[in-house]
Amino acid sequence: MRIAIWLKSPFLTLALTPAPSHSAMAYSLELETMTSNKNLNAIELFAGIGGFRLGMQAADIATIWANDINPLSCQVYASNFGENSIVCGDIWQYPISAIPDHDLLTAGFPCQPFSPAGKKLGVRDGHRGTIFQRIAEIIQAKQPRYFLLENVKRILTMENGHHFKIILAALSKLNYFIEWRLLNAVNFGIPQNRERVFILGTKLDAREPEKNWEGLARLLTDGDLVDTRSVPSRLKPLDNQKNNYNWGLCFQGRMSTCQLPPLPDIKPRRMLKDILQDDGEIAPQFDFTDDTRERIKESEAVNRFCNGVEILYNQKGGARLGYTIFGINGVASTLTASTSRHYERYQIGQKLRRLTNVEYAIIMGFPDNWCRMARIYDQYALFGNAVVPACVAWVCQRIGRENFRSPQPQWQQLSLSI
Repeated sequence: MRIAIWLKSPFLTLALTPAPSHSAMAYSLELETMTSNKNLNAIELFAGIGGFRLGMQAADIATIWANDINPLSCQVYASNFGENSIVCGDIWQYPISAIPDHDLLTAGFPCQPFSPAGKKLGVRDGHRGTIFQRIAEIIQAKQPRYFLLENVKRILTMENGHHFKIILAALSKLNYFIEWRLLNAVNFGIPQNRERVFILGTKLDAREPEKNWEGLARLLTDGDLVDTRSVPSRLKPLDNQKNNYNWGLCFQGRMSTCQLPPLPDIKPRRMLKDILQDDGEIAPQFDFTDDTRERIKESEAVNRFCNGVEILYNQKGGARLGYTIFGINGVASTLTASTSRHYERYQIGQKLRRLTNVEYAIIMGFPDNWCRMARIYDQYALFGNAVVPACVAWVCQRIGRENFRSPQPQWQQLSLSI
């Protein structure tokens, strides 16, 4: 296998020769195709290892351009999607005019500043705080029919919700109808508690505001008891809305939001025990058995579930996940790019070990060998920073179709005795 790297301005265009037989074209998410989007094309900003592209591929949306700044992510991307599939470099240094016109813009923009596991710098993080500005500039210049953004759950509450309202204000000024919903990967057959906010924008003509709110609410299901017909009267100026709940709409600087029940399972749930590799496939490098048995002597038995995650032991006084020993009868806790999370202990049979890189791939919904060209150590961060393809596929399959009908008012006949 030969990887050729060409220098192109401050960017690298990565090519792989030859294309692997286990390429992404053969990958299937096994989700029912609800609509055909074969006439749509997309670009992928902050593409990482291609989670958005895999999800869009399942929805018949063609990716025509991708970008990421991380050379290793770009190499993994190119190894799976072929020659010249991604431009590697700083998006600030790449001219917007060189980005091809497209129907759908996607971006899982850097989430570290908003993550509970990070420093929680938010808009005060000067470098990362400006990334969203670049996304908005590209949307404004290219005017795609749709955009789809993904970020961590905490973006809804960062700085008492002020940060998310800044995002909504910037996007709604561009004449997009905006809808967001908090999705959890467990509802898509992924054995991981991973909640992410998906923000979908639909381009509207400001001179002729769309009145079919039911048709625009792509992320609602028939099980959601939301009367979208009354939404226009409930839209409030952004500054007047105190909270950002797990679902909402925004248009021209006004928003409506409410707390919905969790999404019904789209695919049957799976637990960690359902996806683990056979013991004979596990190399000794993943084993922490002797060390962990000593640690258990100073730990307290917990034996409970938290957000679907089975916790067996926790070191006395230890608040960090790194002190925790997990079981396999639940799902995995949220995978992250943090290197400390790579060494979490799981009790699996008679062994206490970390999860393998292959198991990480499955827990994120990727093919087993997706990051094969990266070191095992680096694969953990690559998967932890990715977007779950199945969640993307579900959202993209709902683009351009009416998915929801407001519940009809129920009338009950009353009889009066006179």
